[in-house]
Amino acid sequence: MANDLAWNRDGGAAPRARTLALLRDPWVILLLALAALGLAWAATGTAPAAVRALWQWSPALLRGLGVNIQISVLAMALGTIAGLAVGALSLSPSWLLRRLTRAYVLLFRNAPILVLVYFTTYVFPFELGVGRWSVPFPDWIKVVIGLGLPASANVAEIFRGAIQSIPSAQWEAAQSLAFRRAQIFRMIVLPQCVRRMLPSWMNLYASITMSTSLASLVGVHDLVDTATVASNTVARTDFTILVYFTLLALFFAYCYPIARWTRYLERRHEHH
Repeated sequence: MANDLAWNRDGGAAPRARTLALLRDPWVILLLALAALGLAWAATGTAPAAVRALWQWSPALLRGLGVNIQISVLAMALGTIAGLAVGALSLSPSWLLRRLTRAYVLLFRNAPILVLVYFTTYVFPFELGVGRWSVPFPDWIKVVIGLGLPASANVAEIFRGAIQSIPSAQWEAAQSLAFRRAQIFRMIVLPQCVRRMLPSWMNLYASITMSTSLASLVGVHDLVDTATVASNTVARTDFTILVYFTLLALFFAYCYPIARWTRYLERRHEHH
């Protein structure tokens, strides 16, 4: 009974402490203050003309943000799958595979992301021939590939570093207990690698999300493109300033919690 009470007390205190810490964050306070100001303007009908125009464009801006999030999630999924495969091959006993994977990582880690986005957009065809049919190859999928390539190179390095950080004594101890190599990797090494990789993986995802703003340069109707269309349509200087501040705030509001969660995981990993 005492243990249950202690568990309930600790379990309830931790979420409350995190909530209070979040509410004390200056960026969260600023966002809440801006939201309160917007609600006050809406309730009293005293909002400036630029704010009213922004309110009308807000559904389109949110749909544009959804496009950016979709691209980032798919690019990170592609990069993670390819990166884990490349990272595993980089640890192969074959020197040829190690050289090839090293060249892959060096190429795509050091290539400018904008160049890769243009490369995948204009090198890949606009339609794919499947028998007698032509299947469209949308620009947003090309951007997913363009962002997935550097993501895969970075995930490969993160995975390789996590594997090599596991002490060799753990492999030897597991082998002495008659575990097979696949069992050692799946049951002992991989769970530790996931914990060590997660903060770096989340940082990479935030970086990929911010890089999706380049999609508008190749004709993808994303958040940046929507903001540009809105600015040209309304044609007011104050609205242009406001809409780009809103664009910045939307990206920040999506990526900032990821950064906070990453810092929490890093501190937790250090304590363990």
